[in-house]
Amino acid sequence: MAPLLDGLSWFLLVGGGLFVLIGGIGILRLPDLYTRMHAAGLTDTMGTLMILLGLILQAGLTLAALKLAAIVVFLMLTGPTATYALANAAMLSGLRPKNVEMPSDLPEDMQF
Repeated sequence: MAPLLDGLSWFLLVGGGLFVLIGGIGILRLPDLYTRMHAAGLTDTMGTLMILLGLILQAGLTLAALKLAAIVVFLMLTGPTATYALANAAMLSGLRPKNVEMPSDLPEDMQF
């Protein structure tokens, strides 16, 4: 059973590392705030989740695994909320996505 858990753990760690790497490249290469937020959101959620789950498998049934699980819950609650708040603030301040036509039937407080 231990080799199976080790293999799954390493798969999650390497996969999470790849998500973080691709997200970091996306943050540098993508053209505007909204697409960069998408790359950062992937890094924040999938990459971190996979890495922490791999670490939980490596830790076994210990206090460290419980602490890592608490971090996972905290990140899953705060990451999407922060991304939404940032996108909403950018939209309300008038920052438009590049090469995208906005619909004309937006609510009055979101008109540009």
